[in-house]
Order: sequence, then C-alpha cells, then structure tokens
Amino acid sequence: MIEKGPEQPLRRLRRGDLPIAAIAELAGVSPPTVSKVLNGRRGVGEQTRQRVEALLRDHGYRRRETTGTALCIEVVFHQMLSSIAMEILLGVQGVTSASGYTVGFTDVGEHLRAGQPWAAPLLRRRPAAVITMFSLFTAEDGEQFAAAGTPLVAVDPIGSLFPTPAVGSNNWSGAVAATQHLLDLGHRRIGVLTGPVRDLHARARLDGFRAALDYAGVPFDAALERHGMFTVEDGRDLGAELLARPDPPTAVVCGNDLQAMGVYVAAREAGLRIPDDLSVVGFDDVESAAWLAPPLTTVRQPFAEIGATAARLALTMVDGRSLSQERYEVGTTLVARGSTAPPGSGSSAPPT
Repeated sequence: MIEKGPEQPLRRLRRGDLPIAAIAELAGVSPPTVSKVLNGRRGVGEQTRQRVEALLRDHGYRRRETTGTALCIEVVFHQMLSSIAMEILLGVQGVTSASGYTVGFTDVGEHLRAGQPWAAPLLRRRPAAVITMFSLFTAEDGEQFAAAGTPLVAVDPIGSLFPTPAVGSNNWSGAVAATQHLLDLGHRRIGVLTGPVRDLHARARLDGFRAALDYAGVPFDAALERHGMFTVEDGRDLGAELLARPDPPTAVVCGNDLQAMGVYVAAREAGLRIPDDLSVVGFDDVESAAWLAPPLTTVRQPFAEIGATAARLALTMVDGRSLSQERYEVGTTLVARGSTAPPGSGSSAPPT
C-alpha cells in the first residue's frame, strides 16, 4: 500500500513505464491530475488519488521525500527594469511568505539568447507554482506547465494565453486618464507613442488614448501616431519625428516612461522646453520618473499589487481551487508632476 500525503510526492523508478498521459487515460482523469498526485499537491479527491496512486505503483513509480523547491514560487523575468522587478518580487513575497513558501527568481535571457528551452529546466526544479513576466511567453510554453501539473500565472502577456490566468493593470483607463489630463489643460493637438502593436497592453493604451479624444470631440490625427519599442532610443527617435513636423503636437502621450525620457532628449535637441513648449506624459511611474527635470507626469502601475495578485492566484491553484475569471486587472493612477502644463506660445513650432 502506498502511503499518502501531500509532503511525499511520487516519481518514476525506471524508464520504459507508461507516460503520464497513458496513466491518466487508464485512471479516467486528465494528465494534470496525475501530475498533482505525482507531485503531492492538493486539489484531488481521495478516491481519485487512490486510483491514480495504484496505477503509478503498478508502473514503477515510488515516493521520495519532498525537497525545498516544492515550497518555492518561481518568478520568471526577461529584460525588465530592476526597479520594477523588485517591486513585483516584494509583492509576491508579501503573499507567499505568510503561507510558508519561498520566492525564487529566474532570468531566462541567457536561455533565449542561446535558442535554448527555458521551461524544461525550470520544471525539473519542481516549483510549487510559476509566475512569468516576459513577453516572449507562448501558449505552447503554457501547455508544458499544464502537462506537468504546475500552476502558472502570466503577468501582462502580449496575447491571450487561455486557460493560463493573466494579471495586469488597467492600461485602457490609465491611457484615458493621461489623455484627459492633457485635454483638461487645453491641448488639442496631442501626439502618441505606443509599443509593439502585437502587445495587448500597448494596444489597450492606444485604444484608451483614442477613446479620450473621441469622448472630447477632438479629431484623431493619424500623422501624430508612432509605433516603436518601449525604449529611450525609440522615444527619442519617434519623438524627433513628431517634433520635426511643420505642425508638431503641443503634447505627447508615451507608451511608457522610457519612451517619455527619450522624448525629453528629442525636445532638448529641438530647442523646446518642457512643459512650456511641449507637455509629456509617461506610463509606469518608474523610480527615476520623479527625478527627471522637470519631474515626469505619468500613469502609475501598482507593481507590488500586481505581484501580490499573481501570487494569490498561484496559491489558489496550488490548493486545487478554481479561479473565477481568466484575466485580472488592478487599477492605475495618474501622477501629475512638472512635465505637463497648458499649451504655451512656443509650442506651435520649434524656435528658429
């Protein structure tokens, strides 16, 4: 008789036995259910657990003691600002530590640059759950975690990863607030910089920008829209394109704070003053935004709350409980600082 208990997972003793999918078919359950039994996780009925354990025993599986990694929530990053990553990690830790879990950190940049798989090595460490925070995560990656029975939560993915739950901020309403702020100041010719069009959060911010203009009855000028990456360099180059027009904008809404910093550079190179000649709004509220000259008006994303929300979802799935929805959003807040003001007399064209 196999002793049962969530702290003593099973593993295969020898090669050549039936794969998990075949055992799942024999037991009349899904592969993730077999994986839960295999890894000693909760969320499986007692009769089902006994049936699966009997099949595992018959096909050469046996128990071993749980290692510390089974009590670890792994957070996966790639090309994220350290200040944002730290806030997210603190949010995750604040939730998981109360439940006895540790938090691990993985940067998959080296694997991706080398064209190597990143999910399999992570799964071999058998974390209790995984939270991913990079845009290159795919639905196929999610299938690997589902097959292994490892709960997975994605933060701000670029597309739909259903049934993997996703967490993000309300990008649409944040962009509406940013644009409305400029409209309230009297701006009517407003440029916009966005991120890659395939990113859902970039599209949501652009949609929010357009919605605010439409609600105010201000025509949208497609000539004042630019798409690029969320970098200082693209903010500088795209901002320079807008400011070089014969009819430049009096204000620019940027896809993130890095792009806004680039617009600062473009404005300085064009001989324009912020906010006297050009108002600029960012998105994120990174740590350095308040220290720019002038301090940047931006939309604050609550990164710690995003991390905490992702951690709560992960622990809910570890416990075997179902989630009520596919995507979870937290609110954003406009932080008005010194980079925005009513349009000035010097904003209509670069000085000669």
